[in-house]
Amino acid sequence: MCRLALTSVDAMEHRPGLDPAVAEIRRAVRTALGAIAGPVLVGLSGGADSLALAAAVAVEAPKAGIAAWAVVIDHGLQEGSDRVAARAAVAAAELGLDARVVRVEVAAPSEAGGPEAAARDARRAALLTAAREAGAEAILLAHTLDDQAETVLIGLTRGSGAASLGGMSPDRVEEGIRIVRPLLDVRRATTRAACAAEGLPVWEDPHNLDRRFLRVRVRQDVMPVLEAELGPGIAEALARTSDQLREDAAAFSEMIDETIEDIVEHAEAGIAVSVAALAANPPALRHRIIRHVVASEFGASLTRTQTLEVARLVTDWRGQGPIDLPGCRALRAGTRLEFTAR
Repeated sequence: MCRLALTSVDAMEHRPGLDPAVAEIRRAVRTALGAIAGPVLVGLSGGADSLALAAAVAVEAPKAGIAAWAVVIDHGLQEGSDRVAARAAVAAAELGLDARVVRVEVAAPSEAGGPEAAARDARRAALLTAAREAGAEAILLAHTLDDQAETVLIGLTRGSGAASLGGMSPDRVEEGIRIVRPLLDVRRATTRAACAAEGLPVWEDPHNLDRRFLRVRVRQDVMPVLEAELGPGIAEALARTSDQLREDAAAFSEMIDETIEDIVEHAEAGIAVSVAALAANPPALRHRIIRHVVASEFGASLTRTQTLEVARLVTDWRGQGPIDLPGCRALRAGTRLEFTAR
């Protein structure tokens, strides 16, 4: 009896009969739950990633004394989506997780986003609402290392900045709710293997084969070519890059918070920044301050080209006139760079 009491959980999970993929996912979930005190919601689609996550949470949450539920979002974008959602809820119940199906209305896609972004926004809002209603501390999402690698690669093709290339955070707070991704170090093949080992009924989303979507083309065509031509480990390398860039972005954010109070002041119908202070900062910080001011004051995002044009009002002043930007206008006024609403 004493020997059993001293056996670690990890050692028990390596006992004969427990599939290695199942053990890996349970360890990842156990680690994530170790940093959570209150109830959690699992975002469940019925696909392999979220089913593997739900199965692990069903085992590990009771051990940690944490209440857990599953939420299935029905976007209503495909025929029979209600049946798919109902099957996912049944699968959760069979695992020991109470599940709730939430039907959402997906807004018409914007020019900037598209149908994927519109569905993601609707899902995010529904999950946050469900978490608040349930009094949950955190929402657990099943994004994997492969999802992270694809996100970084897509960001590279779009010329995104470091914040975007940092990909998905493993743990962040949104509207007072923690968004936790326990499987960001787990490969997609592992979640599939875990579902197979546990006999879980995996739903194959037809959108994952629809080549109209950029992410599908990256997944089906680009990543396999990179692995074949450059060697294995590309996904892991991209994920490591995202980790490093998130650290850099966090450091820059702290520097901006420390700097901006001293160099920004209110102006008529807008905000002004000291030209001398901006010029004294290195370009990376200067550009981030410009983007931060526009985003926080006017709720707009600047492209790289727009940011550089504004920066020229500081570093290459030749009497240029005002620059029209999304939601605002930038103007050099003596020793100040002024941003005013359009």
